[in-house]
Amino acid sequence: MPIPLIIAGVALVAGSYGVKKGVDGYKSHSEADELIEKAKTRYEKQRSEVAVAEKNTQQELTQLGELELQIGASFQDFSRLADELLERLNRDRQDKIEVKLPQHKLAQIQSYSFSAIGVLGSVAGAGVAGAAAGFAVYGGVMSFAAASTGTAISALSGIAASNATLAAIGGGALSAGGLGIAGGTAILGAAVAAPVLAVAGWAYANHGEEALSNARKASAEADTVVGKLIRAGHSLERTAEYVGKVKAALTHIDASFKGYHGKLKKVAQYIEVSKELALDGNVELGKLEDDIMLSVQNGYAIAAILTDVMVTPLFKVRVVGGSAATDAEGIPELEKDEDGSLVLNEEAIDSALATAEFNHLSIG
Repeated sequence: MPIPLIIAGVALVAGSYGVKKGVDGYKSHSEADELIEKAKTRYEKQRSEVAVAEKNTQQELTQLGELELQIGASFQDFSRLADELLERLNRDRQDKIEVKLPQHKLAQIQSYSFSAIGVLGSVAGAGVAGAAAGFAVYGGVMSFAAASTGTAISALSGIAASNATLAAIGGGALSAGGLGIAGGTAILGAAVAAPVLAVAGWAYANHGEEALSNARKASAEADTVVGKLIRAGHSLERTAEYVGKVKAALTHIDASFKGYHGKLKKVAQYIEVSKELALDGNVELGKLEDDIMLSVQNGYAIAAILTDVMVTPLFKVRVVGGSAATDAEGIPELEKDEDGSLVLNEEAIDSALATAEFNHLSIG
């Protein structure tokens, strides 16, 4: 064969091989594109669903926190009225009238009230929402776990109690507009909450085979993250469900507390009016003694029921050696699952709600 034809034949074969490689490369790149787009779609769809669940759960926590703060603050006014009326009833009496409730229960009610008032006093306007969500998460934790002083918050009083709770949910920074849920600590772990598959994660090499290999890796990574997001979505939905249960129970029981609180307000108002009418306040007060004592006793009993529910942590506290684990600043640490998300305290919440319902019914 003439040499020019041989050269031409070789060139033709080489050219055909080059075209085939080009076609294969195009196909590989096209398949890589398809894998990446499908991975993006799966990820973005699940991330969008989790974002909706996050927003809903945040709203539920904010509403619960606002309710708990309102209830806690109302305890202070109830105690003030009860103390004033009992003090007047006990004047010149040998057998002093006392509230029939264990001292540690009264202390727990007072401590919770101080914490709520301390949080409310540290925020204003829009900051209340962020503080409320944090209070819903950490208010209960701080009420039974070790505070920064190493003392159970139920044993603290006044400023010490409110400061311990404020430290957990963000402290003074809350006054600057709030730090969101639990002082910036989200329910979801960072690996789930953050957009793990950033733009760089979708990138792949220009060469066909390498592009396809990288796309397959990205797709597998997407599947892993989507799995975490699915678990996160279920966790958020479950959390919102339990927060709703707690909120409903507190609202129902608080209605009874408000009834007794309202009666004490009316008595106090009546005593003031009796002065203007030149009536003997002590005589008028004596006529209402039974009603006052019923309202004081039952009011405190219901306040104790409400407090028992509110101090039950929504999320499990990490326990080491039988005691709550704390960070470097003495703040109790919450337990986390394999994805770094907080673990719902389902069993304890169910128990607290069942006990509260039973005790509330027993008061009538």
